[in-house]
Amino acid sequence: MENDVTIGVIGGSGLYQLFESGTAEERIVATPYGETSSPISIGTMSGRRVAFLTRHGRSHSVAPHRINHRANTWALRSLGVRAVVSSSAVGGLHPDYAPGTFVVTDQLIDRTWGRADTFFEDEVQHLSFADPFDPALRGAAVDAIAALDVPYRPTGTCVVIQGPRFSSRAESVWMREAGGHTINMTMTPEVPLAAELGMGTVNLSFVTDADAGLQGASGSDEPVSHGLVMERLARANEVIVRAIGSIVGAVPDDFTPRELVPASASASVLARPVGGAA
Repeated sequence: MENDVTIGVIGGSGLYQLFESGTAEERIVATPYGETSSPISIGTMSGRRVAFLTRHGRSHSVAPHRINHRANTWALRSLGVRAVVSSSAVGGLHPDYAPGTFVVTDQLIDRTWGRADTFFEDEVQHLSFADPFDPALRGAAVDAIAALDVPYRPTGTCVVIQGPRFSSRAESVWMREAGGHTINMTMTPEVPLAAELGMGTVNLSFVTDADAGLQGASGSDEPVSHGLVMERLARANEVIVRAIGSIVGAVPDDFTPRELVPASASASVLARPVGGAA
């Protein structure tokens, strides 16, 4: 482990570049799990040294169910990252989570399947996951977002679906009735994998649309589509980057992640040889 950067940013849909051209160092990090979604850019944001990776690839070529989350999180941790700030595009399942709202997510409901969702396939390690996102990072993020002139929610439960298709109206209503506020395709297994490696995560979501179950009730009958999502993300890119910068700047200098699996178990994963069995 090189240990030269302690904050990582994982960019979601629409966020493919974090630093101005020519201001960042680019690294291709080999992992035991194959290639990362994109090369990792290392630069300065809000006075902090940051490693940036875009989870869908720089041309949005990696589908949600094909993202190599194990490679992505292992690579960041191998560089020394301990705090991960992730951005996500989400749909709104609840009327209080309208398009244009920022959400500091605090809970997850995982509806994905078949994804490589743990580093511990040949030993038993039970991840403590009652509070998926690090409380200290969430507190710093809420304070940072509250200081900006943007609509936001300090909490929210995200339902993570398999994708790449969007929900039916019936599914959307069902997920809202189950307690979901937003819907996304990528937060798991990214968040639990980061926790298995001893990294704390905070998520900033941007609501791009009212999900199928809210259409009409939200004042819009336009069904969610990839084009609509990307159009709204492009319009909001500047404020999304500004919000991420505020959170990065608010990460405590002495931040120490929770130990949700034994540190020795995390260390054994990080010690696995590049090119070895995944």
